[in-house]
Amino acid sequence: MVKKYSVLICMVISVILIVIATLVYPGGSLLDKNSIGFDWSKNFLSNLFATKAVNGLENPGWIWAVLGMAFHSVGYGIFFVNMSKKVPSRQWSTILKYIGAINILLIFLIATPLHDLGTISIILTLLGLFTITVFILKSKLHLLKFCCIICLLTFYCFFSLFGFGYLGLAVIMQKVYNLSSMLLVLGLEYFTNYENFKHIKSGGQKNKYNEPFTALASHCQLFVYATF
Repeated sequence: MVKKYSVLICMVISVILIVIATLVYPGGSLLDKNSIGFDWSKNFLSNLFATKAVNGLENPGWIWAVLGMAFHSVGYGIFFVNMSKKVPSRQWSTILKYIGAINILLIFLIATPLHDLGTISIILTLLGLFTITVFILKSKLHLLKFCCIICLLTFYCFFSLFGFGYLGLAVIMQKVYNLSSMLLVLGLEYFTNYENFKHIKSGGQKNKYNEPFTALASHCQLFVYATF
């Protein structure tokens, strides 16, 4: 039972711990260093991971935030490994499995001084979600098709707003893409199975899938260029 609902359990515990961290955060944000407490419309989630808040006070909530990110990383890692067992392509199944295993470490690093290295997990997560989206679009799961596209768009919107310096909007969009991503992960985890994708044969798969995955590679290159 625990194994079956491990992704859901990790997501729920992660959210609870992050919320606890926000409740005890002293204050301060990039937009207003003198603000009091954590404001969901002004603070980036990364503010929670530092031992000192932006306003200079000790942050007693950092440990809750770090633990929350630990559960978050494990949940995402298990999700990608589970999805790798549902896709009929051995090549992309292996890629999803490695994304899951590597992301367990990299997503957690976002909450540590190695934050910049941890941001690589965002690229891997996008690669994984895009890969899954390609298979979803070839299935009969119409609602999940819509959800996958919306989720990917929220990622791109956040990076665009952040890259162009619209921090006020980027702060809000960060919460939107995180929420949409978690909901999509839960939807894919519990409302898909191998039967949904088994009709996608491996014959001619290389030519059929090359274009969308080449497009994804281009998007990832643009993201890396814009970020670093």
